[in-house]
Amino acid sequence: MPAEDDGGSLNAIGEKAQNGAVAFATTHWSVVLAAQGESPAAQEALEKLCRIYWRPLYGFVRRQGLDSEDAQDLIQEFFARLLERQNLKTVRREKGRLRSYLLVSIKRFMASERHRATGVKRYETGPSIPLDELLAYEGTEFELAETLSADRLYERRWVLAMLDQVLTRLEGEYQAAGNGALFERLKEFLVGEGHGLLQAEIAGQLDMTENAVKQAFHRFRRRYRLLLREEIAHTVAQPGDVEDELRHLVSVLRG
Repeated sequence: MPAEDDGGSLNAIGEKAQNGAVAFATTHWSVVLAAQGESPAAQEALEKLCRIYWRPLYGFVRRQGLDSEDAQDLIQEFFARLLERQNLKTVRREKGRLRSYLLVSIKRFMASERHRATGVKRYETGPSIPLDELLAYEGTEFELAETLSADRLYERRWVLAMLDQVLTRLEGEYQAAGNGALFERLKEFLVGEGHGLLQAEIAGQLDMTENAVKQAFHRFRRRYRLLLREEIAHTVAQPGDVEDELRHLVSVLRG
């Protein structure tokens, strides 16, 4: 039963990922702040962050009354200008958090765009965000989007985008260890009840003992929490800000 040996291979992958955490972090927000947007590394870091967190901004813009096409145009133009010339003067006032910085920036950008008689034109050159994926998300949480304020909707979708990124990284680690099927099953009860029933079901499907499944889930959840803190660390200026940001994000979901 090879699946019962998953613990060793998963732990090995986890150790490699932890050892590479410092290198991984150098492509994120802290680099942008340290270099003030001047270096190629900072430019690459900001572009990567934009690709991860464009959905919360799109939700914010849509909540302001723009239709889907106009919102896509505006977000593309916003990111184009942000990547061309970063204005980081608001960072200190926003406690160095990428989440707050982008929200303040999009508000200012929209305010300035309202003064342009011709409106926003589609951005066609340079790096672009994959907004063609929006159709798959357009109907998500529609009723919720109608009841939340634009700011609250932005923050909620920020959290969901971060959790998606964590799961994407975790899936990559499991796939690399040859445990893609185990990942698909474990993520089903990352949150929720009825773990005992699911553990028995997974054990039967993957030819594992229930105890092996239980241990696998404990490793899965532990790794998930670590990756979540890493992702949060990529969006704040100081490591000491991680716990405060985590508490805020939890409060957003609970609210």
